[in-house]
Amino acid sequence: MKRSFIQDIRIRLHDAYLRFRKGTEGVMAVEMVIMLPALLWMTATSLELYDVHRFKAARIKATYTVADMLSREMIQADTALLNTAKMVFDQQTMDPRETQLRMSVVRYRGATDTYEVVWSHLRGNGPMPPLVTADVANAHDELPVLSGGEELIIVESTSVYQPLFDFPGLNNSYAVNTRVFTGIRFLPQLCFECET
Repeated sequence: MKRSFIQDIRIRLHDAYLRFRKGTEGVMAVEMVIMLPALLWMTATSLELYDVHRFKAARIKATYTVADMLSREMIQADTALLNTAKMVFDQQTMDPRETQLRMSVVRYRGATDTYEVVWSHLRGNGPMPPLVTADVANAHDELPVLSGGEELIIVESTSVYQPLFDFPGLNNSYAVNTRVFTGIRFLPQLCFECET
C-alpha cells in the first residue's frame, strides 16, 4: 500500500522528534534559546502576581484602618475627619495613583425590615457615587444582620491596578475594590455634622 504525501510528512516529523528527544549531543546555547523566553515569562508572571497581591492587601488593610478609625470616633464626623481618613488611606497604601474612598453610615429599620443611608461622603476621584438609600434598602444578602435602629459604618475604596510588565496576558489594568463593615463602638450613632 502506497503512503500519501501527508502520511509521509507525518512519519518524517515523528522520526525527527524521536531523534531530537533521544539525542544527547547539542549545544547549551540552543537549549537556552528554547527555554529562556519561557523562564523569563514565568518569572515576570510570578512578580506580577506578587505585586497584585501586595496592591490588594495594602488596600484591604487601609480600608480596615479607616473603618476602625471612624468606629472609635467619640464626637460627630466632619469634613476634616473624612479628609484625614483619606490621607491615612493614601499614606498606608503608599501609592501615588488616584484612589477613591466612600465612607457611609447605614441604619437598619426593624419595623420596615429595610436599611437606609444616614450619610455618605466621597474622597478622591473615581467611579463611585455617594451611597443612597435605594442602593441598600433591601440589601439583606450584602449587609450584616442588625437589630432595629442599629447603625453600621461602610467604608469602600476603589483603585486601578496598572501591571508592572507589558507582556501579553499581563498588560490589562483593572479596578481593585474593597468594602469593610464596622459597627460603631462607643456611641449609638455616628452623625456627620448632625445630618439626620
